[in-house]
Amino acid sequence: MTREKGGTLMKKLINKVDDVEREMIEGLAKAAPKKLRKLDEGNIIVRTPKKEGKVALVSGGGSGHEPAHGGYVGSGMLDCAVAGSVFTSPTPDQIYEGIKAVATDAGVLAIVKNYTGDVLNFEMAIDMAKEEGVNADYVIVNDDVAVKDSLYTTGRRGVAGTIFVHKIAGARAEEGASLAEVKACAESVIKNVRSMGMAIAPCTVPAAGKHGFTLADDEIEIGIGIHGEPGTSREKMLSANEAAKRLLDTILADLDYSGKEVVVLVNGMGATPLMELYIINNFVQDYLKEKGVKVYDTMVGNYMTAIEMAGFSLTLLRLDEDMKRLYDAKADTLAWKK
Repeated sequence: MTREKGGTLMKKLINKVDDVEREMIEGLAKAAPKKLRKLDEGNIIVRTPKKEGKVALVSGGGSGHEPAHGGYVGSGMLDCAVAGSVFTSPTPDQIYEGIKAVATDAGVLAIVKNYTGDVLNFEMAIDMAKEEGVNADYVIVNDDVAVKDSLYTTGRRGVAGTIFVHKIAGARAEEGASLAEVKACAESVIKNVRSMGMAIAPCTVPAAGKHGFTLADDEIEIGIGIHGEPGTSREKMLSANEAAKRLLDTILADLDYSGKEVVVLVNGMGATPLMELYIINNFVQDYLKEKGVKVYDTMVGNYMTAIEMAGFSLTLLRLDEDMKRLYDAKADTLAWKK
């Protein structure tokens, strides 16, 4: 689809703007019909068949971050993902429908990225569920070291590190742990994960039809979020190594990783070729070794995006032995099959 809006030419492979989120979620469910199901009540993906007797994990947020969050629904990770409009939190009613669909006697834990709309709406949905007798609780992910407060948050934003909370808390829930134990596991991951991102080109929200910000050919944004918002500083173009070092230095200054084992996530923002992500990873591995940080595992690809933003984020997860075991546990989702 190509159209003019506000003097900007938008080219996207979509049909009607109003149908983007629904058609995307339907397509996701049809990609794995034996494992995923879309609810009738909204753009909500649930694991099928429902697994009773375990704590159910629910997450979500605005669309535009694919494969997050629907791509992480499945065995060993999420039981439900609730998608709002692009870069817009789902409503409390939608989240509540998702919670109801997957709730078990063991309870429900919601994993919420720290964006004001997400936090408010998930909190309201949790309260609604509790009023109906569901044993429900939540955690808030705030792994972005770029900012303390932003256009969308009070405190640090929740970004790509969220998928490690899905994975490790999901593995703990799969083992049959209690709600309190799964929540404690999720909070341990949150305390030990840090992320930061940058962009060389913005993205276009379909309903807006124009870029969230503009960059000159020789400019980049450091410290971007995942909702198309600008970063914390605008600078002249850096090389791959310079950009990766800039992000890593900020992350390493925020948490002591020295002598620790970590999982590295080199995350594309949606339009960055794997060629460039591997070039970035080449530097990251050498630099971490130089800094005395031991890499246990590495993930390179698109895991938490901002539609077609060009850029990347780096995430480091500091491991302990229990976290390592849960990270290695089997998961079967569209976006994570380790």
